[in-house]
Amino acid sequence: MKILTVVGARPQFVKAATISRHVAFDPEVEEILVHTGQHFDQNMSEVFFEEMQIPKPKYNLNINALGHGAMTGRMLEEIEGVLAKEQPDILLVYGDTNSTIAGALAAKKLHIPVGHVEAGLRSFNMEMPEEVNRILTDRISDYLFCPTDTAINNLKKEGYDNIDCELVRTGDVMYDAALFYANYSEEKSTVLSEIGLENFALCTLHRAENTDNAKRLTAFVESLNEIHQELPVVCPLHPRTKKKLEENGLALNVHIIDPVGYFDMIELLKHCRLVFTDSGGLQKEAYFFNTPCITMRDQTEWVELVENGFNVLSEPNIESMREAFERMTSIKLNFQIDLYGDGLAAKSILAHLKSALNAG
Repeated sequence: MKILTVVGARPQFVKAATISRHVAFDPEVEEILVHTGQHFDQNMSEVFFEEMQIPKPKYNLNINALGHGAMTGRMLEEIEGVLAKEQPDILLVYGDTNSTIAGALAAKKLHIPVGHVEAGLRSFNMEMPEEVNRILTDRISDYLFCPTDTAINNLKKEGYDNIDCELVRTGDVMYDAALFYANYSEEKSTVLSEIGLENFALCTLHRAENTDNAKRLTAFVESLNEIHQELPVVCPLHPRTKKKLEENGLALNVHIIDPVGYFDMIELLKHCRLVFTDSGGLQKEAYFFNTPCITMRDQTEWVELVENGFNVLSEPNIESMREAFERMTSIKLNFQIDLYGDGLAAKSILAHLKSALNAG
């Protein structure tokens, strides 16, 4: 069986690595890795792949710094060429980026089966490009690998029981990755000694719905500045966010550090008291490392975290942020609840694909 995997950002490489590690020990499976280049990162170097134990991409398409339409169109064209050359048995895509929808479209038009890892997630906000990408990718995928019961139920409500595809509840590949890399992060990371803090909150702020809206950005910045006076806030600042702050004349007066790699992020999550974020993935990773989370968004695709009290949504104003802060720093949470599987999602996905494709 030949798998062609399309990824375009560092989190997707981490997710893909969970399956790649199993492929490495399976003589019946070959994997071709394609990096679209969507999120260009100088740190995506040989050292990164060696440290993360991730196979180097066979193809690097170097498509970045374009608008949504141009980027997706270029990716579609280039991935189609790779598919025609490699003739895989299946294409795997992860999550909700432009790389995800471009890969799925290219394969579907060539009648190559598509497997979508992290299928069924919904924020119910169609203004988010990620929501559009994930809905469209689900609709044209043959195998929908869902991380949670909520994801399965979302698809069933949308009528997927009547569509020729398979819904598979696998657990979350990011949980696989968290368990695996947590064994390496302490020796690989130096971030804790660099920041010199023992009691702190971790913050990431980068989504367009916040950074491109001056009113929302101002409200969150002012809130974080105030909370920082009570509990130090460490913020690995995304270059795009930095630019937006400068454009709007805003000063984020917290402990700002450069963007960090995955090992550093794990150590920050392990040791912080609280997480503020507008990232989807970091909401889950906070839970994986037993850390309460405040999400600076109006909706989340990870609704089970909110329903079970591990995560709370905050509106862009100091009253909402203060209320969330006081709640999540005083609450006692039971992180032993099983929301994302047993850490064997990747093994389950690979086994299902082998069985399904061999049967076909």
